Amino acid sequence: MEQRAYMLRELPADERPRERMQRQGPAALSHAELLAILLRTGTRNESAVRLAERILNECGGLRRFAERSWDELTHIRGIGPVKALQLQASIELGRRVARSRLPETVRITRPQDAADLLMEEMRHLREEHFVCLFLNTKNQVIGRQTLSIGSLNASVVHPREVYRAAIRRSSASILCAHNHPSGDPTPSSEDIQLTRRLAEAGKLIGIELLDHLVIGDNRFISLKETGCL
Repeated sequence: MEQRAYMLRELPADERPRERMQRQGPAALSHAELLAILLRTGTRNESAVRLAERILNECGGLRRFAERSWDELTHIRGIGPVKALQLQASIELGRRVARSRLPETVRITRPQDAADLLMEEMRHLREEHFVCLFLNTKNQVIGRQTLSIGSLNASVVHPREVYRAAIRRSSASILCAHNHPSGDPTPSSEDIQLTRRLAEAGKLIGIELLDHLVIGDNRFISLKETGCL
């Protein structure tokens, strides 16, 4: 019986919700699989997925499940007080996201716009940070990511990593920036070489590199304006 219970909890590695979510993203999972990730464990005779399926059936679906109080959740076999709190916290976060408004979108129309967005954060950094802004077709910033920290060279910042991040966000174009801890934004030969490699890769992929800013102490240089791009 113990062996049978153990087998009921086991799933092939490629069918486990967490592994599937890592490979395919959360949208690929069913309601029960997402709930199973939150539950983390099942019962003696049920896997987490089977438990999640039973809970949804007993509640009458996802919406009815989300309406259950803490006390009601704890009366469902397989959900203890702590799990009930964790589930309610997850549901409340989802509600708050649904109610929240997106912050005012920043639109990049000139190098100064990007410098205004990044200058205060980057001007005092003690190491070089390479940051990428991801833009939509209206040149609105839809995301940003620090892709490397340390000395800037081709081995640290590779076009493959930059455009992989851009593709993940469905970017129409990108704008890159990095700081010079010395405070002097004068581009180095490595800065110029990397910018040209990024621009060439962008043309092949179809995601334009709008500019590459070098940020110093309250000063910046646009490699596009200097003719390097």
